Amino acid sequence: MELRKTSLYSTIDMVPQMEHYAGTLPCEQAKSRPSLEALRKTFEERAGGNMTSDERISNMPDGENEESQGPSEESPVRFGWIYGVKIPCMMNIWGVTLFLQLTWITSQAGIVLTVIIILMSVTVTTATALSISAIATNGRVVSGGTYFMISRSLGPELGASIGLIFSFANALSVALNTVGFAQVVCDLIFNVHMVDYTNDMRIVGVITVTALLGISLAGMEWETKAQILFFLVLMVSFANYFVGTIIPHSVEKQGRGVFGYRSDIFIENLTPNWRGPTGSFFAQFSIFFPAVTGILYGANITGDLKDPSSAIPKGTLMAIFWTTLSYIMVAVTSGACVVRDASGNTSDIMTGNSTDGCVGLACKYGWNFTQCTESQSCQYGLANNVQVMAELSGFYYLITAGVFAASLSSALGYLVSAPKIFQCLCKDNIYPYIGVFAKGYGKNDEPLRAYLLTYFIAIAFILIAELNTISAIISNFFLCSFGLINISCFHAAITNSPGWRPSFPYYNKWIALYGAVVCVVLMFFFTWWTALITFGVIAVLFGYIIYKKPKINWGSSVQASSYNVALSYSMSLTGVEDHVKNFRPQCLVMTGPPNQRPALVDFVGAFTKNASLMICGDIMMVSQPASGLGKLKPNTLVLGFKSNWRESSPETLLMEYFKQRKIRRKINTCIRVFIVENEQDIEEPDMYLVLLCSMDRFLDSVAPFRLHDEQQEGVSVQELRQKDPWKISDKEFESERKVRLNEIIRKNSQHTALVSLPVPHSDCPSALYMAWLDTLTCGLHCPVVLIRGNQENVLTFYLQ
Repeated sequence: MELRKTSLYSTIDMVPQMEHYAGTLPCEQAKSRPSLEALRKTFEERAGGNMTSDERISNMPDGENEESQGPSEESPVRFGWIYGVKIPCMMNIWGVTLFLQLTWITSQAGIVLTVIIILMSVTVTTATALSISAIATNGRVVSGGTYFMISRSLGPELGASIGLIFSFANALSVALNTVGFAQVVCDLIFNVHMVDYTNDMRIVGVITVTALLGISLAGMEWETKAQILFFLVLMVSFANYFVGTIIPHSVEKQGRGVFGYRSDIFIENLTPNWRGPTGSFFAQFSIFFPAVTGILYGANITGDLKDPSSAIPKGTLMAIFWTTLSYIMVAVTSGACVVRDASGNTSDIMTGNSTDGCVGLACKYGWNFTQCTESQSCQYGLANNVQVMAELSGFYYLITAGVFAASLSSALGYLVSAPKIFQCLCKDNIYPYIGVFAKGYGKNDEPLRAYLLTYFIAIAFILIAELNTISAIISNFFLCSFGLINISCFHAAITNSPGWRPSFPYYNKWIALYGAVVCVVLMFFFTWWTALITFGVIAVLFGYIIYKKPKINWGSSVQASSYNVALSYSMSLTGVEDHVKNFRPQCLVMTGPPNQRPALVDFVGAFTKNASLMICGDIMMVSQPASGLGKLKPNTLVLGFKSNWRESSPETLLMEYFKQRKIRRKINTCIRVFIVENEQDIEEPDMYLVLLCSMDRFLDSVAPFRLHDEQQEGVSVQELRQKDPWKISDKEFESERKVRLNEIIRKNSQHTALVSLPVPHSDCPSALYMAWLDTLTCGLHCPVVLIRGNQENVLTFYLQ
């Protein structure tokens, strides 16, 4: 306690209190501040009861926030990193691809390339997981995690676009895993058909997704319990598989190509053996990639986690590690135990030691599969049978149970994720006509309407009933989502935004950039036309939001980068030399408060809008005027003409003149405007009349300000000026009488609004200068802008 005390003589700050740093506390100790709604309710209840506001707030349950419905209602269910992230992510990653497609991919690509495909996929998902972890630990992430992360990092334009596509991708993943489940069911009952094999898959798929919808509608508690049950079944299934690889195999299994661990089989299956239209590296890559996309499950349900900032990094990375290890082990063990082609016919066993005419590796083990191999009619083996894991296991139906668990758990996970993402998007009210899906129900704000929408989308794609087709579409959508997540992290890191302070220390902006680039490249390598369609849809959605311009301010990294770019370019302008070709009038407009001279502001804004700089300013005589930043500073002074200068006091007029001269000394202008008019010459008598009128106007204007020093003998001009410094001596009056310029302007530039202004002498009195300007512009039929030149030829326009 002594360390926490402060003293009058102590120069050491008080030790910080841990409760002020909620992000550093363990979950069970962290307390959240009461929301405004909770405080309002407390204030309203205070009038009817005896409990004080402080007592009421102190009795609030910890963690009450803006989502709370009141102190009397049951609090929402929240999950930790194991049950909320790790296990669901693993179950989402372990889908139908593991049990039905991985061994077939191994037969096509070989063990080496299959492991490379797995590792390449994992580098993308790991980079994305690191980016997710950084974003999740940078601030509070609410429900709809992936969409929320991208939109709040890159803004509504890209965020809403990818949110819509990512929701759709999750709905397609429901269809993918449901079709896989239906395929296994139909394989088990292949002797009994309701209609035919394909339509049976569709019927089973629709029934299955309907049952999953019922579990989802029951709430997150039921979904979590179902996931744990599926996880236990899957663990038993894995154990059954690895035990089956080391036990002896029956004659029936050998007839189906299963021989156990053999070095010859392992070596044979190391290299690829491409077959069919999907016989290429990137085609197999696109089929496998959906098997690793389940990493976003934890981020998608952040609203249901106790501590998302801690749970998402730990749970996601651990899920990636264990699932990657399992994929590699299955690929290596199946490739070391099963030949590519087998007939499944026990009569193909050879008698004797003769192998004449026998083709294939199985000949060494006493089996002749030559006939089906040459006719490409083999039904079994690594390249033909999707149930290789079941054939290789100790007990066939435990693998079937594993397929059911993996496919149903993945389908259920995506069926929960897609509506929550879509609900968050709908709540932001960016796109029209989808707000109806934003409504939530119950203590967990369940998006029941979005569940039904996802259900119908899944049914539509279940009717395709083709795993590889659905896989290719999903791969592009997920790659696009992963790429934008990585771009979000990279962009936030390079903009040096004050709001970018993730507590997750292991992310790297260059890894995030690598993940983004690889995602885009893989999209085009998988199916280029699907990639173009994906980018086209994003472009349309992006363009719509740009056109709509929603009034949203999420503090995105795009906003931070705007400042960064502006500052960087402003600094770089310092080293750029001026050139006439790049000249822009950067105007300092002497308006005082801009609302006092709106006409002058509108005039300058007409030619500086979106083209150059306008600064409205005032002059304080007590200090030097300053404006602009570096090269972004005024180079042109704009002054309104003081039309009532004759009525102003001489002192005010002199001060105005000194202000103008002072600012002119400060302002890099270099404009001369040459104007030619083809007006008919004015009649000579009329010209004399106009000149006479101009002279009279000029003489009347300066008369009150004449010194008449020549009529006062024995008194010098300097002595007279000490009393009235603004008055005009007889000599100055004679030298500055240039009224004939008005005649020239009237003759040659009657309708022109830009006139070059000669520079007055440095000792020209203010009254003379104002009278001269007034007379110079007298009688013109259009607004006049006097642009002072510097007597240098800078730019010439040649008129044809």
